[in-house]
Amino acid sequence: MLEVTATELAAQRFLHGMRPGQLDTLAEAAAEVVFPAGHRIFDEGDSANHFWLIESGYVVLDVQVPGEGPAIIGRVGIGELLGWSWLLPPYQWTLGAVCVTEVRAFEFNALTIRERCAADPALRDELTQRLFQVLTGRLLGTKSKLVSRSMP
Repeated sequence: MLEVTATELAAQRFLHGMRPGQLDTLAEAAAEVVFPAGHRIFDEGDSANHFWLIESGYVVLDVQVPGEGPAIIGRVGIGELLGWSWLLPPYQWTLGAVCVTEVRAFEFNALTIRERCAADPALRDELTQRLFQVLTGRLLGTKSKLVSRSMP
């Protein structure tokens, strides 16, 4: 794992426009990681101890369907956030994630970020607002897929 700088984080779409001090705080809890294609980053129900910003490659999100196995419900790629279950109790993944290609990402220690957010409400509010934007976009994407599947 490699050390991450605030300058590198400032270039990430999810973090674009954050204050330099906030980026410094995030950089202190970040490392650069590489996952091989086929690597399962997390499973539904696992503890959510990290989250990632994807630099290259992509990941599919899946849910376990009883009697059928995993069903792919989404895709996360370059410039996108992977994981939000780390923010709220019980801090467990509600989905699974597996790398389709080799993935290079910034990995954040969720416990450290939660502690920093508790100490800095402005950072907490900034990250929460950005996470809600991601969630809204993913829900709209899921809705669109469901509607297009139900049309003749």
